[in-house]
Amino acid sequence: MSSEHSAPHRQPQVKSITISLLLGLILASLDQTIVSTAMPTIINQLDGLSLYSWVFTVYMLASTATIPVYGKMADVFGRRNVYVIGLSLFLTGSVLCGFAGSITQLIVFRGIQGLGAGALMPIAFTIVGDLYPPESRGKFMSLFSAVFSISSILGPALGGLISQHLGWGWIFLINLPLGVPAICLMAAWKETKRYTRKPFDWAGVVSFTISIVSLLLALVFGGDSSGSSGHSTFVSPSVIALFCLSALFLALFLWIETKATEPMLPLHLFKIRVIAFGNVAGFFMSAGMFGAITFIPLFAQDVMEVSPTYAGSILIPLMLSVVVTTTLGGKLMSKVSYRAILVPSLALMAIGFGLLGGMTADTTPPQLVLYMIVTGLGMGAVYPVIGTAAQSAVGPTYRGVATASSQLFRSIGGTIGVSVLGSLLTQRIGSGVNELVDKMILGDALNGIFLLGLGFVIIALIACILMGNARLVPKVNNVKQMP
Repeated sequence: MSSEHSAPHRQPQVKSITISLLLGLILASLDQTIVSTAMPTIINQLDGLSLYSWVFTVYMLASTATIPVYGKMADVFGRRNVYVIGLSLFLTGSVLCGFAGSITQLIVFRGIQGLGAGALMPIAFTIVGDLYPPESRGKFMSLFSAVFSISSILGPALGGLISQHLGWGWIFLINLPLGVPAICLMAAWKETKRYTRKPFDWAGVVSFTISIVSLLLALVFGGDSSGSSGHSTFVSPSVIALFCLSALFLALFLWIETKATEPMLPLHLFKIRVIAFGNVAGFFMSAGMFGAITFIPLFAQDVMEVSPTYAGSILIPLMLSVVVTTTLGGKLMSKVSYRAILVPSLALMAIGFGLLGGMTADTTPPQLVLYMIVTGLGMGAVYPVIGTAAQSAVGPTYRGVATASSQLFRSIGGTIGVSVLGSLLTQRIGSGVNELVDKMILGDALNGIFLLGLGFVIIALIACILMGNARLVPKVNNVKQMP
Protein backbone atom coordinates (compact mmCIF):
# COMPACT_ATOMS: atom_id res chain seq x y z
CA MET A 1 0.00 0.00 0.00
CA SER A 2 1.33 3.43 -0.89
CA SER A 3 2.52 5.76 1.80
CA GLU A 4 -0.13 8.37 0.98
CA HIS A 5 -2.68 6.06 2.60
CA SER A 6 -0.46 4.61 5.31
CA ALA A 7 -2.73 5.44 8.23
CA PRO A 8 -5.50 7.79 7.23
CA HIS A 9 -7.69 7.03 10.20
CA ARG A 10 -4.95 8.23 12.56
CA GLN A 11 -5.00 11.67 11.03
CA PRO A 12 -6.96 13.80 13.51
CA GLN A 13 -8.64 15.90 10.82
CA VAL A 14 -9.98 13.10 8.62
CA LYS A 15 -13.39 13.04 10.32
CA SER A 16 -13.82 16.81 10.18
CA ILE A 17 -12.79 16.86 6.51
CA THR A 18 -15.25 14.09 5.73
CA ILE A 19 -18.03 16.02 7.47
CA SER A 20 -17.13 19.09 5.40
CA LEU A 21 -17.35 17.07 2.20
CA LEU A 22 -20.69 15.56 3.19
CA LEU A 23 -22.10 19.02 3.92
CA GLY A 24 -20.91 20.22 0.51
CA LEU A 25 -22.54 17.26 -1.21
CA ILE A 26 -25.81 17.92 0.61
CA LEU A 27 -25.70 21.48 -0.69
CA ALA A 28 -25.01 20.35 -4.25
CA SER A 29 -27.76 17.72 -4.24
CA LEU A 30 -30.40 19.88 -2.54
CA ASP A 31 -29.82 22.72 -4.97
CA GLN A 32 -30.63 20.52 -7.95
CA THR A 33 -34.16 19.83 -6.68
CA ILE A 34 -35.13 22.40 -4.04
CA VAL A 35 -35.29 25.29 -6.51
CA SER A 36 -37.69 23.59 -8.93
CA THR A 37 -40.62 23.41 -6.50
CA ALA A 38 -40.16 27.04 -5.44
CA MET A 39 -39.93 28.42 -8.98
CA PRO A 40 -43.70 29.04 -9.45
CA THR A 41 -43.65 31.25 -6.34
CA ILE A 42 -40.48 33.02 -7.52
CA ILE A 43 -41.92 33.67 -10.97
CA ASN A 44 -45.15 35.06 -9.52
CA GLN A 45 -43.24 37.54 -7.36
CA LEU A 46 -40.51 38.51 -9.84
CA ASP A 47 -42.73 38.37 -12.94
CA GLY A 48 -40.23 36.54 -15.15
CA LEU A 49 -42.09 33.69 -16.82
CA SER A 50 -40.38 34.27 -20.17
CA LEU A 51 -36.97 33.70 -18.53
CA TYR A 52 -38.11 30.77 -16.37
CA SER A 53 -35.81 28.13 -17.88
CA TRP A 54 -32.72 30.34 -17.66
CA VAL A 55 -32.72 30.10 -13.87
CA PHE A 56 -31.79 26.44 -14.38
CA THR A 57 -29.89 26.75 -17.66
CA VAL A 58 -27.30 29.28 -16.49
CA TYR A 59 -26.56 27.16 -13.40
CA MET A 60 -26.11 24.07 -15.56
CA LEU A 61 -23.85 25.89 -18.02
CA ALA A 62 -21.59 27.32 -15.31
CA SER A 63 -21.31 24.16 -13.22
CA THR A 64 -20.72 21.76 -16.13
CA ALA A 65 -18.13 23.93 -17.90
CA THR A 66 -16.06 24.36 -14.73
CA ILE A 67 -15.93 20.70 -13.61
CA PRO A 68 -12.67 19.75 -15.41
CA VAL A 69 -11.17 23.18 -14.70
CA TYR A 70 -11.55 22.62 -10.98
CA GLY A 71 -10.25 19.09 -11.36
CA LYS A 72 -7.02 20.32 -12.91
CA MET A 73 -6.73 23.20 -10.44
CA ALA A 74 -6.99 20.70 -7.59
CA ASP A 75 -4.03 18.77 -9.01
CA VAL A 76 -1.97 21.96 -9.39
CA PHE A 77 -2.97 24.24 -6.48
CA GLY A 78 -4.17 21.73 -3.89
CA ARG A 79 -7.51 20.14 -3.03
CA ARG A 80 -8.28 22.27 0.04
CA ASN A 81 -7.72 25.60 -1.66
CA VAL A 82 -9.82 24.79 -4.71
CA TYR A 83 -12.65 23.26 -2.65
CA VAL A 84 -12.82 26.33 -0.37
CA ILE A 85 -12.84 28.64 -3.41
CA GLY A 86 -15.66 26.67 -5.06
CA LEU A 87 -17.75 26.45 -1.89
CA SER A 88 -17.23 30.17 -1.17
CA LEU A 89 -18.42 31.06 -4.68
CA PHE A 90 -21.44 28.81 -4.23
CA LEU A 91 -22.40 30.45 -0.92
CA THR A 92 -21.82 33.95 -2.30
CA GLY A 93 -24.18 33.15 -5.17
CA SER A 94 -26.68 31.69 -2.69
CA VAL A 95 -26.78 34.86 -0.60
CA LEU A 96 -27.15 37.03 -3.69
CA CYS A 97 -29.94 34.79 -5.01
CA GLY A 98 -31.75 35.05 -1.68
CA PHE A 99 -31.91 38.84 -2.01
CA ALA A 100 -32.46 39.03 -5.79
CA GLY A 101 -34.94 41.76 -6.70
CA SER A 102 -35.60 40.77 -10.31
CA ILE A 103 -35.50 37.68 -12.49
CA THR A 104 -32.45 39.05 -14.30
CA GLN A 105 -30.56 39.41 -11.04
CA LEU A 106 -31.58 35.90 -10.03
CA ILE A 107 -30.25 34.48 -13.30
CA VAL A 108 -26.89 36.26 -12.89
CA PHE A 109 -26.56 35.15 -9.28
CA ARG A 110 -27.48 31.57 -10.20
CA GLY A 111 -24.57 31.71 -12.62
CA ILE A 112 -22.26 32.60 -9.71
CA GLN A 113 -23.74 29.70 -7.75
CA GLY A 114 -23.05 27.39 -10.68
CA LEU A 115 -19.44 28.55 -10.95
CA GLY A 116 -18.93 27.33 -7.40
CA ALA A 117 -21.03 24.18 -7.73
CA GLY A 118 -18.67 22.81 -10.38
CA ALA A 119 -16.11 22.17 -7.63
CA LEU A 120 -18.27 20.50 -4.99
CA MET A 121 -18.69 16.95 -6.24
CA PRO A 122 -15.49 16.24 -8.21
CA ILE A 123 -13.19 17.74 -5.58
CA ALA A 124 -15.06 15.97 -2.77
CA PHE A 125 -14.56 12.60 -4.45
CA THR A 126 -10.93 13.46 -5.19
CA ILE A 127 -10.27 14.22 -1.52
CA VAL A 128 -11.87 10.90 -0.56
CA GLY A 129 -9.32 9.23 -2.83
CA ASP A 130 -6.52 11.09 -1.03
CA LEU A 131 -7.69 10.38 2.51
CA TYR A 132 -8.77 6.76 2.35
CA PRO A 133 -6.97 3.62 1.17
CA PRO A 134 -8.52 1.54 -1.65
CA GLU A 135 -10.15 -0.95 0.70
CA SER A 136 -12.07 1.90 2.42
CA ARG A 137 -12.54 4.17 -0.57
CA GLY A 138 -15.47 2.31 -2.08
CA LYS A 139 -17.40 2.43 1.19
CA PHE A 140 -17.03 6.19 1.49
CA MET A 141 -17.80 6.84 -2.18
CA SER A 142 -21.02 4.89 -1.69
CA LEU A 143 -21.80 6.79 1.51
CA PHE A 144 -21.43 10.06 -0.36
CA SER A 145 -23.64 8.84 -3.22
CA ALA A 146 -26.30 7.68 -0.74
CA VAL A 147 -26.27 11.07 0.99
CA PHE A 148 -26.60 12.73 -2.41
CA SER A 149 -29.60 10.55 -3.32
CA ILE A 150 -31.41 11.09 -0.02
CA SER A 151 -30.85 14.85 -0.21
CA SER A 152 -32.26 14.83 -3.73
CA ILE A 153 -35.43 13.15 -2.42
CA LEU A 154 -35.86 15.74 0.34
CA GLY A 155 -35.25 18.72 -1.94
CA PRO A 156 -38.70 19.11 -3.54
CA ALA A 157 -40.52 18.81 -0.20
CA LEU A 158 -38.19 21.31 1.47
CA GLY A 159 -38.53 23.72 -1.44
CA GLY A 160 -42.31 23.75 -1.13
CA LEU A 161 -42.34 24.10 2.66
CA ILE A 162 -39.71 26.83 2.80
CA SER A 163 -41.18 28.95 0.01
CA GLN A 164 -44.66 28.67 1.55
CA HIS A 165 -43.81 29.42 5.19
CA LEU A 166 -40.55 31.41 5.12
CA GLY A 167 -40.42 32.98 1.67
CA TRP A 168 -38.63 31.76 -1.45
CA GLY A 169 -35.39 33.61 -0.61
CA TRP A 170 -34.74 31.14 2.20
CA ILE A 171 -34.33 28.22 -0.21
CA PHE A 172 -31.00 29.89 -1.04
CA LEU A 173 -30.15 31.35 2.37
CA ILE A 174 -30.60 27.95 4.03
CA ASN A 175 -27.31 26.99 2.37
CA LEU A 176 -25.41 29.17 4.85
CA PRO A 177 -25.91 27.04 8.00
CA LEU A 178 -24.51 24.07 6.07
CA GLY A 179 -21.92 25.82 3.93
CA VAL A 180 -20.17 28.03 6.50
CA PRO A 181 -19.24 25.10 8.82
CA ALA A 182 -18.10 23.15 5.76
CA ILE A 183 -15.73 25.98 4.78
CA CYS A 184 -14.39 26.33 8.33
CA LEU A 185 -13.73 22.61 8.69
CA MET A 186 -11.99 22.42 5.31
CA ALA A 187 -9.97 25.62 5.83
CA ALA A 188 -8.54 24.13 9.03
CA TRP A 189 -7.12 21.16 7.10
CA LYS A 190 -3.34 21.32 6.85
CA GLU A 191 -2.66 19.49 3.60
CA THR A 192 0.61 17.57 3.89
CA LYS A 193 1.06 17.02 0.17
CA ARG A 194 3.28 19.57 -1.57
CA TYR A 195 2.03 20.79 -4.95
CA THR A 196 4.49 21.89 -7.59
CA ARG A 197 3.23 25.08 -9.17
CA LYS A 198 3.23 24.34 -12.89
CA PRO A 199 2.11 26.46 -15.85
CA PHE A 200 -1.68 26.40 -15.96
CA ASP A 201 -3.36 25.57 -19.27
CA TRP A 202 -5.44 28.72 -19.69
CA ALA A 203 -5.70 28.28 -23.47
CA GLY A 204 -7.18 24.84 -22.88
CA VAL A 205 -9.60 26.26 -20.30
CA VAL A 206 -10.88 28.97 -22.66
CA SER A 207 -11.26 26.70 -25.70
CA PHE A 208 -12.91 23.95 -23.66
CA THR A 209 -15.33 26.37 -21.98
CA ILE A 210 -16.43 27.87 -25.31
CA SER A 211 -16.93 24.38 -26.76
CA ILE A 212 -18.97 23.05 -23.82
CA VAL A 213 -21.09 26.20 -23.37
CA SER A 214 -21.85 26.26 -27.11
CA LEU A 215 -22.84 22.60 -27.03
CA LEU A 216 -25.10 23.02 -24.00
CA LEU A 217 -26.73 26.14 -25.44
CA ALA A 218 -27.39 24.28 -28.70
CA LEU A 219 -29.05 21.49 -26.73
CA VAL A 220 -31.12 23.93 -24.67
CA PHE A 221 -32.32 25.90 -27.70
CA GLY A 222 -32.69 22.79 -29.86
CA GLY A 223 -34.86 21.09 -27.28
CA ASP A 224 -37.40 23.90 -27.30
CA SER A 225 -40.51 23.61 -29.44
CA SER A 226 -40.89 25.96 -32.34
CA GLY A 227 -44.08 27.96 -31.96
CA SER A 228 -47.31 26.05 -32.34
CA SER A 229 -45.88 23.49 -34.69
CA GLY A 230 -44.28 21.62 -31.83
CA HIS A 231 -41.26 20.71 -33.96
CA SER A 232 -37.73 20.61 -32.61
CA THR A 233 -35.49 23.53 -33.49
CA PHE A 234 -32.30 21.44 -33.75
CA VAL A 235 -32.21 22.24 -37.48
CA SER A 236 -32.52 26.00 -37.03
CA PRO A 237 -29.56 28.08 -38.28
CA SER A 238 -28.69 29.40 -34.82
CA VAL A 239 -28.58 25.93 -33.26
CA ILE A 240 -26.54 24.51 -36.14
CA ALA A 241 -24.13 27.45 -35.76
CA LEU A 242 -23.73 26.67 -32.06
CA PHE A 243 -23.02 23.00 -32.80
CA CYS A 244 -20.42 24.03 -35.39
CA LEU A 245 -18.84 26.49 -32.95
CA SER A 246 -18.68 23.74 -30.33
CA ALA A 247 -17.05 21.31 -32.76
CA LEU A 248 -14.53 23.93 -33.90
CA PHE A 249 -13.40 24.80 -30.40
CA LEU A 250 -13.39 21.14 -29.37
CA ALA A 251 -10.94 20.44 -32.20
CA LEU A 252 -8.88 23.46 -31.09
CA PHE A 253 -8.96 22.24 -27.49
CA LEU A 254 -7.75 18.76 -28.45
CA TRP A 255 -4.90 20.29 -30.44
CA ILE A 256 -3.95 22.56 -27.53
CA GLU A 257 -3.94 19.60 -25.14
CA THR A 258 -1.39 17.77 -27.32
CA LYS A 259 0.95 20.78 -27.11
CA ALA A 260 0.43 22.01 -23.54
CA THR A 261 3.11 21.37 -20.92
CA GLU A 262 0.44 20.71 -18.30
CA PRO A 263 -2.81 20.05 -20.22
CA MET A 264 -6.10 20.75 -18.47
CA LEU A 265 -7.42 17.34 -19.54
CA PRO A 266 -4.45 15.05 -20.29
CA LEU A 267 -5.50 12.95 -23.27
CA HIS A 268 -3.26 10.06 -22.24
CA LEU A 269 -5.69 9.36 -19.40
CA PHE A 270 -8.11 8.00 -21.98
CA LYS A 271 -5.62 5.27 -22.85
CA ILE A 272 -6.48 3.75 -19.48
CA ARG A 273 -9.23 1.24 -20.09
CA VAL A 274 -11.30 1.81 -16.96
CA ILE A 275 -11.29 5.58 -17.52
CA ALA A 276 -12.09 5.51 -21.23
CA PHE A 277 -14.86 2.92 -21.13
CA GLY A 278 -16.03 4.06 -17.69
CA ASN A 279 -16.62 7.56 -19.06
CA VAL A 280 -18.52 6.14 -22.04
CA ALA A 281 -20.65 4.07 -19.68
CA GLY A 282 -21.29 7.06 -17.42
CA PHE A 283 -22.27 9.22 -20.39
CA PHE A 284 -24.89 6.83 -21.77
CA MET A 285 -26.14 5.67 -18.38
CA SER A 286 -26.78 9.31 -17.45
CA ALA A 287 -28.55 9.94 -20.75
CA GLY A 288 -30.95 7.10 -19.98
CA MET A 289 -31.28 7.72 -16.25
CA PHE A 290 -32.18 11.40 -16.44
CA GLY A 291 -34.68 10.58 -19.16
CA ALA A 292 -36.42 8.21 -16.76
CA ILE A 293 -36.37 10.63 -13.85
CA THR A 294 -37.73 13.44 -16.03
CA PHE A 295 -40.57 11.59 -17.75
CA ILE A 296 -41.87 9.03 -15.21
CA PRO A 297 -43.94 11.66 -13.31
CA LEU A 298 -45.39 12.87 -16.63
CA PHE A 299 -46.50 9.34 -17.51
CA ALA A 300 -47.99 8.82 -14.05
CA GLN A 301 -50.02 12.03 -14.03
CA ASP A 302 -51.08 12.44 -17.65
CA VAL A 303 -51.38 8.83 -18.84
CA MET A 304 -52.16 6.83 -15.68
CA GLU A 305 -54.07 9.86 -14.33
CA VAL A 306 -52.82 9.71 -10.76
CA SER A 307 -53.14 12.82 -8.60
CA PRO A 308 -50.52 15.60 -8.87
CA THR A 309 -49.53 14.96 -5.26
CA TYR A 310 -48.90 11.29 -5.96
CA ALA A 311 -47.04 12.10 -9.17
CA GLY A 312 -44.80 14.49 -7.23
CA SER A 313 -43.69 11.71 -4.89
CA ILE A 314 -43.64 8.93 -7.46
CA LEU A 315 -39.83 8.88 -7.73
CA ILE A 316 -39.24 8.16 -4.04
CA PRO A 317 -39.23 4.34 -4.48
CA LEU A 318 -36.69 4.68 -7.28
CA MET A 319 -34.36 6.89 -5.25
CA LEU A 320 -34.63 4.70 -2.15
CA SER A 321 -33.71 1.69 -4.28
CA VAL A 322 -30.71 3.64 -5.54
CA VAL A 323 -29.56 4.12 -1.93
CA VAL A 324 -29.75 0.35 -1.27
CA THR A 325 -27.49 -0.73 -4.13
CA THR A 326 -25.24 2.30 -3.72
CA THR A 327 -24.40 1.02 -0.24
CA LEU A 328 -24.09 -2.59 -1.43
CA GLY A 329 -21.85 -1.60 -4.32
CA GLY A 330 -19.47 0.17 -1.96
CA LYS A 331 -19.04 -2.99 0.10
CA LEU A 332 -18.53 -5.18 -2.97
CA MET A 333 -15.88 -2.93 -4.53
CA SER A 334 -13.18 -4.19 -2.20
CA LYS A 335 -14.01 -7.82 -3.06
CA VAL A 336 -14.71 -8.08 -6.80
CA SER A 337 -13.83 -6.32 -10.05
CA TYR A 338 -15.61 -3.18 -11.19
CA ARG A 339 -17.10 -5.07 -14.12
CA ALA A 340 -18.58 -7.72 -11.83
CA ILE A 341 -20.67 -4.98 -10.19
CA LEU A 342 -21.44 -2.82 -13.21
CA VAL A 343 -22.61 -5.48 -15.67
CA PRO A 344 -25.36 -6.97 -13.43
CA SER A 345 -26.36 -3.45 -12.34
CA LEU A 346 -26.83 -2.18 -15.87
CA ALA A 347 -28.54 -5.41 -16.93
CA LEU A 348 -31.07 -4.88 -14.11
CA MET A 349 -31.47 -1.25 -15.13
CA ALA A 350 -32.10 -2.37 -18.73
CA ILE A 351 -34.84 -4.72 -17.52
CA GLY A 352 -36.39 -1.80 -15.63
CA PHE A 353 -36.37 0.39 -18.74
CA GLY A 354 -37.92 -2.44 -20.75
CA LEU A 355 -40.73 -2.66 -18.20
CA LEU A 356 -41.22 1.12 -18.30
CA GLY A 357 -41.33 1.00 -22.09
CA GLY A 358 -44.24 -1.44 -21.97
CA MET A 359 -46.50 0.59 -19.70
CA THR A 360 -50.02 1.59 -20.72
CA ALA A 361 -52.86 3.66 -19.28
CA ASP A 362 -53.97 0.47 -17.51
CA THR A 363 -50.69 0.14 -15.62
CA THR A 364 -51.44 0.37 -11.91
CA PRO A 365 -49.44 2.49 -9.42
CA PRO A 366 -48.12 -0.63 -7.63
CA GLN A 367 -46.81 -1.95 -10.96
CA LEU A 368 -45.10 1.36 -11.66
CA VAL A 369 -43.53 1.30 -8.20
CA LEU A 370 -42.21 -2.22 -8.89
CA TYR A 371 -40.74 -1.11 -12.24
CA MET A 372 -39.04 1.84 -10.57
CA ILE A 373 -37.59 -0.35 -7.82
CA VAL A 374 -36.06 -2.63 -10.45
CA THR A 375 -34.66 0.37 -12.32
CA GLY A 376 -33.36 2.04 -9.15
CA LEU A 377 -31.65 -1.13 -7.93
CA GLY A 378 -29.81 -1.20 -11.24
CA MET A 379 -28.81 2.48 -11.08
CA GLY A 380 -27.48 2.61 -7.54
CA ALA A 381 -24.02 1.09 -7.83
CA VAL A 382 -23.07 2.53 -11.22
CA TYR A 383 -21.99 6.08 -10.38
CA PRO A 384 -19.86 5.34 -7.29
CA VAL A 385 -18.16 2.39 -9.02
CA ILE A 386 -17.35 4.34 -12.20
CA GLY A 387 -16.08 7.32 -10.19
CA THR A 388 -13.96 5.15 -7.90
CA ALA A 389 -12.55 3.26 -10.89
CA ALA A 390 -11.44 6.50 -12.55
CA GLN A 391 -9.70 7.98 -9.53
CA SER A 392 -8.12 4.69 -8.48
CA ALA A 393 -6.60 4.09 -11.92
CA VAL A 394 -4.20 7.01 -11.41
CA GLY A 395 -2.00 8.32 -8.65
CA PRO A 396 -2.35 11.61 -6.74
CA THR A 397 -0.83 13.65 -9.59
CA TYR A 398 -3.81 13.08 -11.89
CA ARG A 399 -6.49 12.11 -9.38
CA GLY A 400 -8.34 15.42 -9.51
CA VAL A 401 -8.62 15.62 -13.28
CA ALA A 402 -9.46 11.90 -13.62
CA THR A 403 -12.30 12.22 -11.11
CA ALA A 404 -13.53 15.42 -12.77
CA SER A 405 -13.52 13.80 -16.22
CA SER A 406 -15.84 11.08 -14.94
CA GLN A 407 -18.20 13.68 -13.48
CA LEU A 408 -18.04 15.75 -16.68
CA PHE A 409 -19.05 12.89 -18.97
CA ARG A 410 -21.96 12.00 -16.70
CA SER A 411 -23.13 15.62 -16.53
CA ILE A 412 -22.99 16.14 -20.30
CA GLY A 413 -24.63 12.75 -20.89
CA GLY A 414 -27.54 13.71 -18.65
CA THR A 415 -27.96 17.07 -20.38
CA ILE A 416 -27.85 15.55 -23.85
CA GLY A 417 -30.19 12.75 -22.82
CA VAL A 418 -32.87 15.07 -21.49
CA SER A 419 -32.58 17.37 -24.52
CA VAL A 420 -32.72 14.58 -27.11
CA LEU A 421 -35.48 12.64 -25.37
CA GLY A 422 -37.47 15.81 -24.76
CA SER A 423 -37.14 16.82 -28.39
CA LEU A 424 -38.24 13.35 -29.49
CA LEU A 425 -41.27 13.61 -27.22
CA THR A 426 -42.20 16.99 -28.70
CA GLN A 427 -41.99 15.64 -32.24
CA ARG A 428 -44.02 12.51 -31.50
CA ILE A 429 -46.84 14.18 -29.58
CA GLY A 430 -47.86 16.58 -32.33
CA SER A 431 -51.37 17.90 -31.70
CA GLY A 432 -54.16 15.51 -30.69
CA VAL A 433 -57.77 16.15 -31.65
CA ASN A 434 -59.30 15.23 -28.31
CA GLU A 435 -58.36 14.32 -24.78
CA LEU A 436 -58.48 10.53 -25.39
CA VAL A 437 -56.26 10.70 -28.45
CA ASP A 438 -53.83 13.01 -26.64
CA LYS A 439 -53.57 10.52 -23.80
CA MET A 440 -52.91 7.62 -26.18
CA ILE A 441 -50.39 9.60 -28.21
CA LEU A 442 -48.57 10.75 -25.07
CA GLY A 443 -48.43 7.20 -23.71
CA ASP A 444 -46.98 5.85 -26.97
CA ALA A 445 -44.48 8.70 -27.15
CA LEU A 446 -43.30 8.13 -23.59
CA ASN A 447 -42.98 4.40 -24.27
CA GLY A 448 -40.65 5.33 -27.11
CA ILE A 449 -38.67 7.58 -24.76
CA PHE A 450 -38.15 4.76 -22.24
CA LEU A 451 -37.16 2.32 -24.99
CA LEU A 452 -34.62 4.78 -26.37
CA GLY A 453 -33.33 5.10 -22.81
CA LEU A 454 -33.02 1.30 -22.84
CA GLY A 455 -30.79 1.65 -25.89
CA PHE A 456 -28.57 4.11 -24.01
CA VAL A 457 -28.32 1.68 -21.08
CA ILE A 458 -27.35 -1.20 -23.40
CA ILE A 459 -24.50 0.91 -24.84
CA ALA A 460 -23.35 1.64 -21.28
CA LEU A 461 -23.51 -2.09 -20.52
CA ILE A 462 -21.31 -2.92 -23.50
CA ALA A 463 -18.80 -0.25 -22.41
CA CYS A 464 -18.64 -1.81 -18.93
CA ILE A 465 -17.96 -5.24 -20.42
CA LEU A 466 -14.99 -3.70 -22.24
CA MET A 467 -13.56 -2.18 -19.02
CA GLY A 468 -11.58 -5.35 -18.31
CA ASN A 469 -10.95 -7.01 -14.96
CA ALA A 470 -9.57 -4.01 -13.06
CA ARG A 471 -10.30 -4.03 -9.33
CA LEU A 472 -10.19 -1.50 -6.53
CA VAL A 473 -8.07 -3.86 -4.42
CA PRO A 474 -6.39 -6.21 -6.93
CA LYS A 475 -5.31 -9.65 -5.84
CA VAL A 476 -2.29 -9.13 -8.02
CA ASN A 477 -0.93 -5.91 -9.44
CA ASN A 478 -2.71 -6.31 -12.77
CA VAL A 479 -3.41 -2.63 -13.32
CA LYS A 480 -0.55 -0.25 -13.92
CA GLN A 481 -1.36 2.92 -12.01
CA MET A 482 -0.24 6.23 -13.45
CA PRO A 483 1.65 8.68 -11.20
